[in-house]
Amino acid sequence: MGLLATDAWDRVKSAVGSLWRRSRPDHAEVVEAELIEAHQEAVAARAAGDDSAHGELVAEWQLKLRRLLAADPTVATELRRLLDEFTPRLPEGGQTWSGSVTMTGTASGRGRVFQIAQGHMTITES
Repeated sequence: MGLLATDAWDRVKSAVGSLWRRSRPDHAEVVEAELIEAHQEAVAARAAGDDSAHGELVAEWQLKLRRLLAADPTVATELRRLLDEFTPRLPEGGQTWSGSVTMTGTASGRGRVFQIAQGHMTITES
């Protein structure tokens, strides 16, 4: 959903719309209208530097895609292909991050806190 405010928008809209038209044609028109609305909100949020609005849009569309997958598990392969196609690849040599993250963790006794903002975490203990 991060692509809603990018130049890839037309391809994303077409791909997501196709998923619904094939799986849930009775909902496709509504979903496509909601996707256009989400695009407008993403563009406005990006212009305003509103990271929380972007996070809310991502959460909303993750839920919609989960529901689609639950209703029609046969879309899993196509959804994976779309995610692979549209997921941004990290540049050679590492990760980049252009946002800001604030995290707070508290542990007591023998408790532990593990937090990660972006990427993958590997924990090795001996």
